[in-house]
Amino acid sequence: MDINFALGAFGALSQKTRLDVFRLLIKAGPDGMNSGEIGEVLGVRQNTMSANLSVLLQAGLVKNEREGRSIRYFANMDRTRDLLTFLLADCCGGHPDLCAQVMDIVTCQTETTSIEDHREGL
Repeated sequence: MDINFALGAFGALSQKTRLDVFRLLIKAGPDGMNSGEIGEVLGVRQNTMSANLSVLLQAGLVKNEREGRSIRYFANMDRTRDLLTFLLADCCGGHPDLCAQVMDIVTCQTETTSIEDHREGL
């Protein structure tokens, strides 16, 4: 992974609405959501949502498909995987057992998918 991609991704995610959009699209999975739905769920006006989605698209964190008059957005899971791989490449100084809880969360192998719920165990 290129460090410039990582910096661009972190820059895009450093704003609350864009982080909320990205997390919502991760949760939506392969069905994605159209921009109007995203705006409704997050309580964000259409023009503001459009600008934020544009930043996420530019950063490579989301993809889109036209569906008639609307546009459906999806989390770009390949780029998300690349970003997580970049972050965890040297995880735990060669002791992968220390990263087990993090990896369980990332791979949805726990009932709770929120890192906040696992902080005490990390």
